Order: sequence, then C-alpha cells, then structure tokens
Amino acid sequence: MARSGHKEKVGTEDLGYEESKRLAQDADTAVRAELAGRNDIRPEILYFLAEDASPEVRGQIAANRRTPGQADLLLARDADEAVRRRLAHKIAQLMPELDTEQLRQAHQHVVEVLEVLAQDQAMRVRQILAETLKDLASAPPGVIQRLARDAEEVVACPVLEFSPLLSDDDLIEIINGGGCVPGKLRAISRRHGVGERVADAIVATDEQIGISALLANGSAQIREETLNGLVDVALEVTAWHEPLVKRPSLSMAALQKLAGFVAASLLELLQARQDLDKKTARAVAKEVERRLKSGGEKATETAEARARRLHGSGALEDEVLTRAMNSGDRDLVRHGLAVRAELPIGLVDHILAARSAKGVTALAWKAGCSMRFASQLQLRMGGIPPSQVLNARAGTDYPLTPDEMTWQIEFFQSLAG
Repeated sequence: MARSGHKEKVGTEDLGYEESKRLAQDADTAVRAELAGRNDIRPEILYFLAEDASPEVRGQIAANRRTPGQADLLLARDADEAVRRRLAHKIAQLMPELDTEQLRQAHQHVVEVLEVLAQDQAMRVRQILAETLKDLASAPPGVIQRLARDAEEVVACPVLEFSPLLSDDDLIEIINGGGCVPGKLRAISRRHGVGERVADAIVATDEQIGISALLANGSAQIREETLNGLVDVALEVTAWHEPLVKRPSLSMAALQKLAGFVAASLLELLQARQDLDKKTARAVAKEVERRLKSGGEKATETAEARARRLHGSGALEDEVLTRAMNSGDRDLVRHGLAVRAELPIGLVDHILAARSAKGVTALAWKAGCSMRFASQLQLRMGGIPPSQVLNARAGTDYPLTPDEMTWQIEFFQSLAG
C-alpha cells in the first residue's frame, strides 16, 4: 500500500508481478485506474481489478483489450452503466478484428459477453452493440436475432436495415409478429435487395410509411401484381406518387394510371422515363394535354408555388384548403399545410400517410387550422375511419392539449429523420 501522503506513479516502465500486486491495492484510485489501463499486466491482476470498488478502475478494465474473458463476463453484469458501455464498445469492436482462428479461440467468452449485453436494461448499451454489429457477417446469430426484435427502434432498426444474418423468413416473422412499428418497418424496407416475399409482407401491413420506403428502394424486388395493386390505391396516398413514378419495371397500364392523378411536376418525370413504349408514351402525353386543358393544374405554377403565393397574400385560409380537398387538389392541401405550419413537405406527407388521428390533428393545429377542418382532414386525406376520427371538444376546441400535439409533431419529425 502507498505511504500516507505519498502518491504512487505507475510510470511506463515494465512492472514486475509483485509490484503490480502492490499497485493494485494502492489507496489512490488514480493509481489503480492507471494500472488497469496498461496492456502489460498479468491476467490475474486485471481480474482482481475487475472487482475494484471504483467504477473508474472497472471502466478501465472493461476497455482493456488484455482483460481475460472471465473478467469481461463479470463486468457485463456490472452495476455501473458507464462500465457496461465501455465493455460493449470494446467487445463489439473486437469482432471484425478477429480472424477465423482467433474467433474460434475467443468465441465462447465473446458470445457469452455479447449475449449478456444484448439483454442489458440500459438502452444505450444495446444501441452500442447494434450500431457496431449491424453489418457484420461474423456477429453471433443469436445476438443479432435478439437485437432485431428489441422494443427500442434505435436498437432494432440498424440491425433490421443492414444485418446480413437476417433471412427473409426472419424478416417476415418480425413483420407479422406484432410490434413492428413504422420505424422498424421502414428499416426493413430500406434493406438492400429486399425479396419479393418480404415486399409482399410489408405491403400487406398497409403501413404507408414503410411502403413509401419500399417503393423508394430501387434494389427492392416487388412483384408486378403488387405494384399494380399499389398504383390502384395510390390516388389517396400522395407520399407514394413520386417513388412510384421513379419505380423501375412498372407495367404500361400502371404508368398510364399514374398519369391520371400525379402532380404536374411528376408528369414531367413520367414522360421522361426511358422504358415507355410508343403506345404508352402517346397515352401519357395525351393525358397530360387533357389535364392541362382542363385547368386542373397549371404548367407554369407548381402546387408549392401556388400555396406560397396564396399564403403571402393572406388568402391561404381554411376555406381555400377545404375547396382544394373537395376538388381533389391534394397537392395544394399538402403544400398549404406545409407552408402554414412551416414544416417540410416530406414531414407533412409522412404524417398524412401514417393514418394517425392524433398526428393529423396535430398537423392541422400546427398549421393554424380550425378543429372543424382538422376533422375533415382526418377523414379525407389522413385515411382515418369515421369511427376513429378525433372530434372537437365543446364543439370547436381541439381535443388534445398543445403539449400533446407538439409531442406528436416532434415524434413524426424523429421518424422522418
């Protein structure tokens, strides 16, 4: 033990076994912590320090790559979250550095430690594992399966989106198992090379945010029948329009249907597609001409520009947006809400696509609309069944508090990333 009033210096010189033992029992925490961080200390000393009273010392042992496996397993159950986080960083980062022989030798203790940490009560510990192991083919399959099914999106989503260890059957089971919230479904939809069976399972959920991500994923394999079915119902789901227009391998019939209802700016993209046969190109061009002549849309002014012009003149009132809904001008409603609420159009689309009565109500509130308008918005653009619509309180008041509606907007902002 150190003499009273005398601070030990561990130094950089090689330490003998007896000196290491003496320093490991020093009264000064800083001395023990410095010793715990060295890479030339015998395993039994490191194991001894793994049970040190100071979390600073145990944290150093958790981060030390020379720490024996038995000590790592002990620290995986440490009472201090910071210690477990440091261990998670070390163990997860060791995985890609181990060659086959090293992995075989270290496998038992590494897997045991990872399995314990994957069940850690602290979300941050599990998140560290997920972020580090998400794309490793050498990661323990059981750990990946647990992380993929974690209740927290920040843990599950990286693994769901990137792990090569999840089979199509695994993904379909997760999708159909309940609890696959929009964020998790979106992560699966973003995977490279999503298979047809997984794509069908995603579409079957009728979750618009996940389907939007699937359509935007150019590597996803989506059956023609599935795509045609989405086109048939896409009139009411504005968020699907652009990814459908850009989607490769659409049938000619589907392309002609899209020409009948997508925004003018998307019609230009549709006409520019290189895969249009002559008959379809003529049909699309004819539909564009018909729509322009009907006055339903102006070639010289986008819905966004029109919304900003009306807002700038003070004319973008609830009545204008209601008339736009009645006439089928969904783009003006979307952009009008975005302008009035000062939110990105993509976020507005996500909220409208989520079929959340609270989310749509909060969007209308954020845009300064009346609750009467919010009720119509839920029904006509939010896809909310009449039985689930949030109705006004006391005839005209919003049924949610401002704090609750602010939370809804912030929640969708976090989903939109």
